[in-house]
Amino acid sequence: MRRLTTAAAALALAGAGLVATAGVAGAATGQVGKAASATACSTVWGSGGKSATDSDSRPLKNIKTSQNTCYDRMVFDVSGATGKLGYHVGYVDKFHQDGSGEQIPVNGGAILQVYVSAPSYDPATGRQTYAGKAGQPLPGVNITGYKTFKDTKFGASFEGQTQVGLGVRAKLPFRVLQSGDQLIVDVAHTW
Repeated sequence: MRRLTTAAAALALAGAGLVATAGVAGAATGQVGKAASATACSTVWGSGGKSATDSDSRPLKNIKTSQNTCYDRMVFDVSGATGKLGYHVGYVDKFHQDGSGEQIPVNGGAILQVYVSAPSYDPATGRQTYAGKAGQPLPGVNITGYKTFKDTKFGASFEGQTQVGLGVRAKLPFRVLQSGDQLIVDVAHTW
């Protein structure tokens, strides 16, 4: 009987430890619990254009996306950048490829055009560093099931900057942040 009680106590402590660990893991990844209400999400970012003229001019390596309780996120990886990254992000009526002016269709209720001051090639060698192709969805990006993001299209890499069209559900508030060598664009789920 004593062994059975000891085993039951050990199982109970292990279960409590797993529950506590799950909470810590969620906090470490920046995830907010599903119970968070929409009223807890900030919508003060606005939907007007945002830009910074600084530029480290390192090549773009990758573009990734993720979801959060309050927003969908797109991250531009400019590995090796040590200073501020230049960008211009704003809503447009139609998405036109930089350089040619050719219109590229982007699905969604609104189109957010993103310019990052980072070419998709190494300026010294001309070697491609990001495999985006004009008018095509972003390689390796799957936004199926996202609440706000509806489509992605690569525009161009022209005169030292890369252009992306991001189709969103509606003209929603967004913010632009830099974290180390990454440029982050968050688009809120609601106003």
